[in-house]
Amino acid sequence: MSNPRLAHRAALKAKRSARIGVSSQLRCRRKFLRYFPDAFEDETYLEWERNYKWEAHQRWADLLSRDRLRALLKAGEHSTIARLATVIESRTNLLFSFEKMAIRDALKAEGGARTFGEGLWDFLYGRGTDQTRFERWVACIAALPRKKTRVLTWPVVTVFGFIAQPDRHVFLKPNVTRVAAKAYGVSFEYASRANWATYQSLLAFAARVSRDQRDLRPRDMIDVQSFIWVQGSDEY
Repeated sequence: MSNPRLAHRAALKAKRSARIGVSSQLRCRRKFLRYFPDAFEDETYLEWERNYKWEAHQRWADLLSRDRLRALLKAGEHSTIARLATVIESRTNLLFSFEKMAIRDALKAEGGARTFGEGLWDFLYGRGTDQTRFERWVACIAALPRKKTRVLTWPVVTVFGFIAQPDRHVFLKPNVTRVAAKAYGVSFEYASRANWATYQSLLAFAARVSRDQRDLRPRDMIDVQSFIWVQGSDEY
């Protein structure tokens, strides 16, 4: 027979945790609205956070759509794929300068460009579960040649999926996201080396934010990632 005192204490603890969770997400919401009173439609929000990311996605859709990417692969134009992907990303501030340099250096050689191009197609459109595609993509980035700075970082692993498919993929800045998760009151299973468990935890965090803030009408992961960024970045 269960101990009624223990059961009562457990119930009280669960209620306290729920209250803390609601309080945390409300503080995060208020912080976001303090900077952007009109939420995801705020003109300042669009200028500071959304427009340049959406414009990068639109350029990707124009230059590296599914049909275009498949045609380039069939033609063996791996260097073109690598060049277009890095040029599109370079017009954003998503990667640090050393990460931009690392990925550019890794893709200069035909072997690196081929690995990247074929891995990119597999990640975005390949067979298998989300987990298996993500794990193959991590292995692809890990296999790229390294000149000076390491290529396998969370931002490099997540930036291209985020730009290509912002309805499905989210961008990970480790330090900012860990601070934001703590502020929001959610568990974020972080490990420094790219892995599925951490990315799955990030997707769960993003889904939670989207659900909690649904009345603010986030359109996609761009809005969700921007909300997370506001909570954890020193800029705010």
